Amino acid sequence: MHDTAPQGEHPGYRLPPEPIPTILDAPPTPLLTLSPDRSRLAWFGRRGLPPLAELAEPELGLAGVRLNPRTNMRSRQDHLVSLSIGGLDNATPRPIELPEGARLTYPRWSPDSRHLAFVHTSREAELWIVDVEAKTCRRLALPPLSGAFGIPYRWLPDGSGLLAFTIVPDRGAPPPTPEVASGPLVQESSGVSAPTRTYRDLLDGPHSERLFEFYFTGQLWHVALDGTTTPIGAPGLIASFDPAPRGDVVLLERLRRPFSYLVPYHRFPLEVDVVDLAGKEVRSIARLPLADQVPVVFDAVPAGPRGFHWRADAPAELVWVEALDEGDPRNPAALRDRLVILSDPDGEPRSLLELEHRYAGIQWGDDQLAIVYSRWWATRTERRIAISPSDPEKPPRLLSERSYQDAYNDPGWPATRRNHLGRSVLQTAPRGSAIFLMGEGASPEGSRPFLDRFDLETGETSRLWRSAEGEYEAVAVILDDSGKRILTRRESSNDPPNYRIRDLSRKSILQITGFTDPAPQLAGLGRRLITYRRADGVNLSGTLLTPPGYLPERDGPLPILFWAYPREFRDPGDAGQVLDSPYRFSRPTGASHLFLLTQGYAILDGPAMPIVGEGDAEPNDSYIEQLVANAEAAVEAVVNLGVGDRERIAVGGHSYGAFMTANLLAHTSLFRAGIARSGAYNRTLTPFGFQQEQRSYWEAADTYHRMSPFTHADRLRATILLIHGAEDNNPGTYPLQSERFYHALKGHGATVRYVVLPHESHNYRARESVLHVLAEMVEWLDRWLKPEGRRE
Repeated sequence: MHDTAPQGEHPGYRLPPEPIPTILDAPPTPLLTLSPDRSRLAWFGRRGLPPLAELAEPELGLAGVRLNPRTNMRSRQDHLVSLSIGGLDNATPRPIELPEGARLTYPRWSPDSRHLAFVHTSREAELWIVDVEAKTCRRLALPPLSGAFGIPYRWLPDGSGLLAFTIVPDRGAPPPTPEVASGPLVQESSGVSAPTRTYRDLLDGPHSERLFEFYFTGQLWHVALDGTTTPIGAPGLIASFDPAPRGDVVLLERLRRPFSYLVPYHRFPLEVDVVDLAGKEVRSIARLPLADQVPVVFDAVPAGPRGFHWRADAPAELVWVEALDEGDPRNPAALRDRLVILSDPDGEPRSLLELEHRYAGIQWGDDQLAIVYSRWWATRTERRIAISPSDPEKPPRLLSERSYQDAYNDPGWPATRRNHLGRSVLQTAPRGSAIFLMGEGASPEGSRPFLDRFDLETGETSRLWRSAEGEYEAVAVILDDSGKRILTRRESSNDPPNYRIRDLSRKSILQITGFTDPAPQLAGLGRRLITYRRADGVNLSGTLLTPPGYLPERDGPLPILFWAYPREFRDPGDAGQVLDSPYRFSRPTGASHLFLLTQGYAILDGPAMPIVGEGDAEPNDSYIEQLVANAEAAVEAVVNLGVGDRERIAVGGHSYGAFMTANLLAHTSLFRAGIARSGAYNRTLTPFGFQQEQRSYWEAADTYHRMSPFTHADRLRATILLIHGAEDNNPGTYPLQSERFYHALKGHGATVRYVVLPHESHNYRARESVLHVLAEMVEWLDRWLKPEGRRE
């Protein structure tokens, strides 16, 4: 173990033992994207973990967004560093010459597949395009892009140009920080209930409001491929812009005052309009107020219209959703949502469909087919309904209804393609009589992905292809209209994921990629899916991994780490389903717990930790009892297999998994040690709900107290390692959670180590931080699970 950093590393940061640093620094596998016409692949080289200095760059937290003020882009983004383009013929892709020091984000193909666009972030954010045939790359002459609201450009549907959102030209310097406060910060409630979840990076005063307007206000441009640029209207807080499929009008969503100090920007007052490419208003669609009174219960939505978007298979038809129950699922109502369509800017909207449950999305097909999804959280119900968008007289048809947590009966997800308008639509079989469904194929023996053909008239399903036994292969894209030529991603326990083309008619295979094992040090590791049963009869499962070459009958039981994350269910049958495959390729990245396999540990990865609430019972009312029962069953399973040593078992998790870890250490004596990363430990600090708990603290105070490890800090006797990012922006897992939990444990004499990672958020990104986290995890487990390293 290296206790000090070698030359060139930051002092105070430590390195884990080999081969962990070598594996972590190996070049990542390229990112592949397929062109809309499905004839070419773009190969993007990915960089490894960023240096700590990048995370330490200036950062502003404004209205729920973290922004780099130097680039006016979202901070903490991953970057691509190289680009090659090739065909689907297994030929070597040709590299594209990129700008020096390439830092690419948001790559997008043009709808006609002739160009690629991306954002290059150097000193500022620039828009570049690649001519695919010429293999050339050039920058478009624009002011610096603004990614404050997300991706800062959109292709026009015909590929003739783009819409781009930039900073306001010549906007000057940002508002200076006042040396003296202008006055007290005052907030007032008028007696109307307005509960909110715990958000971070909100506006907190007049100065932050000015900063928000400065950095988020931008100018929208029409950019032709020849470089001609034309402004679209005046600058504004344009939160969203989307050209209609016919390309001559744009759906704009603009924020307006008053802003809020309690909710993120997406709940600020909103103006929704359709404008032409000169910025002239074609139609005003909606004026929405501040949405700070939406109930915190699940399936609650704003009372007004929402979800504005263009119909994908029509030139310029606008669609949105309206709540029929005032947005509150607690209100009695036979119908919850209405899907509305506006076919003519000068006409009146009409109802497409009224739903008994909450609208959850739509996939457009053509005049005679669209599939509408609805869900209802209380029963975990999903419905799929087929409608005829251009024939309001044709009644809707229920295609399926099931629990969306029932993986065994998941029919698969409908395949899509790009249409002539450049939009994603349902891929139908010839003559439009059927669609294709791609699914995981979960089963008690493990997942085997499949491709099905679903007949829309008869409702019958026929299987076109299924992954072979002993491997895991999933459909990435259907390459032809018949569903007989498919691009798949294949892997096995020993073979890394690679892409291939399958011709189902000819039963031929063409290998497209030849990616090698990124961590050959772990070749031959053991991976098996184990199933076992909880004391009350609920079936459980997990993936058991062992170091390369390990044989239990020869080597005996190992120290073992359980790494888990609880989930809530309404049906014990759903809770016990197997969601993994024994034939997936397992290699660690980032701060993965799987790196412990290199240090002689076994790992039970993802042991099921279901919390079930049947009927009127809420799952969390028996959270502790069920959590303990899950853990007891998992311990017995690994011990009975001869792999786990009962006296040398640790448990760990990230976020809600950290919360689980602390509870298991407080309520059982099953584990010798624990690792809890970026967790929440006092639920009274998240009083308006957390995870899948929708009741407030005042409605279920006893449950909040019983579930909080902080409440039981005096009972925790096992050793625990707490790790937290100093800049954690995840709702509910403020760094204060770990700080106060550490103080409580220390005050009661627990053996605890508390590590705070400078500049890190909820997930750890910097190379120095990740290596240090892994060093801490290895040392902690070595200290308490290995006899030679144990300190009593």
